[in-house]
Amino acid sequence: MKSGEVGIEEALSQLRTLPYEDLGFAKVDHHRALRQGLPEVVFGCGKTTEQIVAISECLLAQSDRLLVTRVDEDCFASVRARLPDAAYNSTAKAIIVNRAKKAPSRVGVSVLCGGTADLPVAEEAVVTAELMDSKVERIYDVGVAGIHRLLDHIPRLLEAKVIVAVAGMEGALASVVSGLVSVPVIAVPTSVGYGASFGGLAPLLAMLNSCSPGVSVVNIDNGFGAGYLAGLINRG
Repeated sequence: MKSGEVGIEEALSQLRTLPYEDLGFAKVDHHRALRQGLPEVVFGCGKTTEQIVAISECLLAQSDRLLVTRVDEDCFASVRARLPDAAYNSTAKAIIVNRAKKAPSRVGVSVLCGGTADLPVAEEAVVTAELMDSKVERIYDVGVAGIHRLLDHIPRLLEAKVIVAVAGMEGALASVVSGLVSVPVIAVPTSVGYGASFGGLAPLLAMLNSCSPGVSVVNIDNGFGAGYLAGLINRG
């Protein structure tokens, strides 16, 4: 190695800490993918459409993937006007751009939900894991009120490397699933439920108090966090 040159590992180590691009209202982290494996994800809530469009264009100028969560169809229309290859998952309320030109290839992620009302959170987990190159198996409406629906899918569950279990009400789905498999189960409580659910607090506490080992819990309605963690686990 010549004087002044650095090795690949040292160069990568230095690059992991910078740079970012300052848009005034946002500091866009262009090296998030280098450090964490996925470009910075845009949380749409609280941002104006103009801000989301500007951040999205900025990210895609140096990346081949984009994920914007929690946005409506009007926001998507504005983004697509500037980024024609953007797609919209209306259930997850997420905008996706994938210019990597390859289909998700890593099998091993299964996303379950207790009921149809949990689908927005479950689909947010799906689109996140898929953008991280995981092929996702969807198993929906298999809540414990009709547990035979879940038991019918045991062969598919046993093939998974990591399972995301999304449920509201009493949040029992994650514990039941974890008792049937030998892989990590990521529990996602949702704000779906009647009054005593307290906006998802009841299933959150139930999942945190699971008696079944192998359950980890993300915050209420955090499908993105669960999908991201599942994608990381599946990479291993």
